[in-house]
Amino acid sequence: MKRRPFLLTGLGALGALVVGWGVLPVRNRLGTADTLPVADGEVGLNGWIKIARDGTVVLAMHRSEMGQGIHTALAMLVAEELDVPLARVALVQAGPDRLYGNIAGFVANLPFHPTEAEPGHETRTVKLGQGLVAKLARELGINMTGGSSSVSDSWDVLRLAAATARAQLLGAASLQWRLPVEELAVVEGIVSHPSGPSAHYGELVKAAAATPPGDVKLKEAKDWRLIGTPAPRTDLVAKTDGTARFGIDMRPPGLVFAVVRHCPMLGGSPGRVDVTAAMQLPGVERVVRLGPLAGSTAALAVVGRSSWHAMRGAQALAIEWQAPPSGTLDSATILSALERSALDAAHAVADAPRGLAFYTRGDAAQAERDAARRIEHVYQAPYLAHATLEPINCTVLVKDGRVDVWAPTQVPGLARALAARVAAVPEDAVAVHVTLLGGGFGRRLDVDFVGQAVRVALETGGRPVQLLWPREEDIGHDFYRPAGVAVLRASLDAQGSVVGLHITSAGDAVTPRWIERCLPALAGPVDAPDKTAAEGLIDLPYAIPNQRIAHLATTHGVPVGYWRSVGHSHNAFFSETFIDELAVDASVDAVAFRLGLLKDMPRHAAVLRLAAEKAGWPGYGNAPLPAGRARGVALHESFGSIVAQVLEVSLVGGQPRVHRVVCAADVGVVVNPGIVAQQMEGGIVFGLTAALFGRIDIVASVVQQRNFPDYRLLTLAQTPRIETHLIASTRSPAGVGEPGVPPVAPALGNALFALTGQRQRSLPFRSA
Repeated sequence: MKRRPFLLTGLGALGALVVGWGVLPVRNRLGTADTLPVADGEVGLNGWIKIARDGTVVLAMHRSEMGQGIHTALAMLVAEELDVPLARVALVQAGPDRLYGNIAGFVANLPFHPTEAEPGHETRTVKLGQGLVAKLARELGINMTGGSSSVSDSWDVLRLAAATARAQLLGAASLQWRLPVEELAVVEGIVSHPSGPSAHYGELVKAAAATPPGDVKLKEAKDWRLIGTPAPRTDLVAKTDGTARFGIDMRPPGLVFAVVRHCPMLGGSPGRVDVTAAMQLPGVERVVRLGPLAGSTAALAVVGRSSWHAMRGAQALAIEWQAPPSGTLDSATILSALERSALDAAHAVADAPRGLAFYTRGDAAQAERDAARRIEHVYQAPYLAHATLEPINCTVLVKDGRVDVWAPTQVPGLARALAARVAAVPEDAVAVHVTLLGGGFGRRLDVDFVGQAVRVALETGGRPVQLLWPREEDIGHDFYRPAGVAVLRASLDAQGSVVGLHITSAGDAVTPRWIERCLPALAGPVDAPDKTAAEGLIDLPYAIPNQRIAHLATTHGVPVGYWRSVGHSHNAFFSETFIDELAVDASVDAVAFRLGLLKDMPRHAAVLRLAAEKAGWPGYGNAPLPAGRARGVALHESFGSIVAQVLEVSLVGGQPRVHRVVCAADVGVVVNPGIVAQQMEGGIVFGLTAALFGRIDIVASVVQQRNFPDYRLLTLAQTPRIETHLIASTRSPAGVGEPGVPPVAPALGNALFALTGQRQRSLPFRSA
């Protein structure tokens, strides 16, 4: 097997820094007690945990809660090791220290094939790459919630932090009571000895802070009492009774509101502006020009006493819009260009291949020359918007040389850096208060709206301002999931076996554009290869002996960003639809065909069999379907998790209707099965919405979709019955927030083919 040695694919100019940082010692992730500020008698034990007077355990929460249940899951890790009830773990926002940076998310950007990176069987190249990138990530310390990496990144460090704190507390009790530590027990945060002494953590913590932890051991899985249980979410009550506070709920004293109106043309700008009508409206205070901050389109913001006043004022502005200097954008033209580029690259002669080969195995070119027959198909996917239900918003107060930012953000450190840059103050003069997020999906990995809010706050005379984007601005000025095209070609021998696979995809790369917007100091003159553009194609589990998987990176000018499951979101549709087409060509059952290619991937095979059994697939339960229904299947690995889905589909009035989704998954250790099931369900609904309705059309640089009537969501009445089945595992936890999305579209398309005999190779699916 041959492959290109990218140690930091997808991280732009940062790759050049890896070697220098590689010689540094590993940064201690536990931190010190001084890392975590204390108040009201609290005592810190390390950079993650402090104990209050009443024995409450306070955890520094370093990840954003956007509905994925991470505040609950991470608190469970700490409660487990400290033997306290989950309700006794309180959360406080982690500070800006590099200690809280995301390491797993960076390491996951390495483009290693599953067979090379299998835990316990990693190749030397994999270990070297992972080690170097982990060191780099520790030094950068970028606090990011994304890539379905929160639990995997925190799994070891939070359990170790809690276990270390527990050892110190027990050690303190042992010294005070002059009793052997091994004779002490902890039940619900109470340390006791059979002879009578007992104390809660709050009574021991002061002495514990000066007590060495000794030999710290993590609990064995057999002793877990909380991990693996469907513990209720800690945010359930607040989100039910309305006391939960999202970004849009912030109301600091003296608050005014600002509403943004961008140039309708992506990359355009406002020219001459007549503010007369707007300023004559009651409640309108001022108009502020906004440049293209952190990748945003230039805009105007109207400040008013309420959001309604500001919105009316923004609508009343008379503006002469200027077209973007780089020329106009058209999504249909871009898709056509992508298809031509992908086809040209795919059909290039073997001695002049085009596109960057992220993964090669054997000799795909020779396999094609020797093939008895070849099968080739072209697949397309459109631009997509995030459309989070909480509108884009940010609240900022600039006063006395300091900046306070209340933001629903996935990257508080980057928000802080941009706020400081716009306000022209040091970063330590900026405080970012992370609120609950009403949906993230990758949109809030960007910080353009934070920069806009700070710019407006500089004009409000020391009063806080809440910046809001109306829904039309959100959908019309997103950082979109890139459009993509892929050409997939299989080589078959005389017996009909697949002996070669050649994939060439084309589309804009997300990571270099994100680095330009959010980490401009690290942007290089030349784009480094972006693994996210090819993920879901370069890491297929199927045992095809000869492969060349390449991507042709393009730059068409549409602002692109990370979208839930990123490249997997469309590449799984390409690959799993093609695998289904090969099964049909071979006249082999879709599940059996895949299993035949998974002989060396037992985990994938087990997940696929479980989905087939639970769905009653022919040969795996043989559950009959009502007349007019058909099943489709897809299998895909993303973010370390393997997911298989079987969809039952019919046509109602010519429209696809999904009645049932059976989802099987191997996500490693399951911290909270209830949350995992919720995330799979949410991912399936998200993926179905995109597969049935999702598309962004751009004409003359203007996005045609404006609001939910023309950028539709799946309704409750259209939502199918969803069943989630999890495979027991002892592996470290993998992602759950995104892996449910990729298999949905191909499973739906494969079911529609079984139902109608018509194969659809473009998203969203057309009516029959």
